[in-house]
Amino acid sequence: MTKRRKLLHWIPALIGIAVIMIESTGTMSASNTSRWLLPIWTKLFGPVTPEHWAVIHHWIRKIGHFVGYGLVSLGFFEGWRATLAEKAGSAQKHFAMAASLALLCTLVLASWDEWHQSLLPGRTSKVSDVGIDFAGALVAHLLLLAVLTVVWRTRSRRAVHS
Repeated sequence: MTKRRKLLHWIPALIGIAVIMIESTGTMSASNTSRWLLPIWTKLFGPVTPEHWAVIHHWIRKIGHFVGYGLVSLGFFEGWRATLAEKAGSAQKHFAMAASLALLCTLVLASWDEWHQSLLPGRTSKVSDVGIDFAGALVAHLLLLAVLTVVWRTRSRRAVHS
């Protein structure tokens, strides 16, 4: 695979990094996201008390961390998968190498994001958010592994029967 072709496989990770950088601004602080999330929530589910909204908003944001970083980590995985394609042996070893590097990249990005937010007025920085981000990445890779295990077993059975 050419270097240019390999670079194309990094586009999902680069898009994910760009989204994280945008979300790491003051514009995406809790007070600002509440302004546009609350009307959407009200339109979909009806009115909610301010106290109840505070809890819902908190969970929307934490789930956003979990899912968002899971997707970013899969973007890193795709980049590493393509980059390491010629170096890996078995599919399982290839997965392990690419997933490990993707998880490390995700941890570094999540840590940078929280550090960056600590420097911005109106933003909070929590180590627990790095944990949520990493947990989302880990779950995404476990789901990917489950899907790939089914694919590998199916291919193996077909090869035996051929």
